[in-house]
Amino acid sequence: MTVSLDTPLQPVRSEGRQRLARMARRSFGFVGQMARNPLTAIGGGIILLLLIVAAFAPWIAPYNPLVQDLNNALVAPNAQHWFGTDEFGRDIFSRLVYGSRITLYIVLLVSVTVGPLGLLLGVTAGYFGGKVDAVLMRVTDIFISFPSLVLALAFVAALGPGLEHVVIAITITAWSPIARLARAETLSLRQADFISAVRLQGASPVRVLWRHIVPLCLPSVIIRITMNMAGIILTAAGLGFLGLGAQPPEPEWGAMISSGRTYMMECWWVVTIPGLAILINSLAFNFLGDGLRDILDPRSN
Repeated sequence: MTVSLDTPLQPVRSEGRQRLARMARRSFGFVGQMARNPLTAIGGGIILLLLIVAAFAPWIAPYNPLVQDLNNALVAPNAQHWFGTDEFGRDIFSRLVYGSRITLYIVLLVSVTVGPLGLLLGVTAGYFGGKVDAVLMRVTDIFISFPSLVLALAFVAALGPGLEHVVIAITITAWSPIARLARAETLSLRQADFISAVRLQGASPVRVLWRHIVPLCLPSVIIRITMNMAGIILTAAGLGFLGLGAQPPEPEWGAMISSGRTYMMECWWVVTIPGLAILINSLAFNFLGDGLRDILDPRSN
């Protein structure tokens, strides 16, 4: 009797293909929903372009962003230098392209840090209540009461300038609104009938939080993080403008504005173009956040 080893694997392979097909349909449906909103489509397109530019910066930038050419200092935009040059003759377009990497580095690192931190503290405070809630929310209130840029400035001044310290400072200032949001969502869920049923079945608090409450809080947290990305860009640019972010000659957008402000009246492109890059990308994240809210939050429909 011959036993085929392939036979038991066929249902598994078929199930795997079906799962991939379902995931593909959901992905295409999600993208289609976003594309139906013009502002969301514009925001998503700009962010996708930013990711592509950052990934392929060495092939897109026509010049080395750090090499100085004093003979071509403060050249107006032309065919050789699309966005002109700065006071050291460095190509502004090339510096913007490489600066997109620094901006994305800060935004992504802060986002993946403040999301889990704020979600963990928020659902813990909302679920357990009592003294746990009081302590965590009083700490949250302290951080919320200060303007984020001022608080980040204080932390960076204490830690010293540098990209890593900027990420730490913005993370410390950005987690509190997410914790507040997660707590509010948890308060509305912890007395729900299905949560009570899960408790009666003997589920531990950790299991209730991880398997039932956290997944329901995730859409609101993701929306909030996406909309916070615009604020992260502005805060990072503000710290860079003050000389506390990326240090020269790194092509950080805020630092580019700071170094060019002396020449802004005669050479408008030195300050205007990096400022437009900050503005456009901040708006893009806001547009994307609005679109995600419309899709992921059923109460907005």
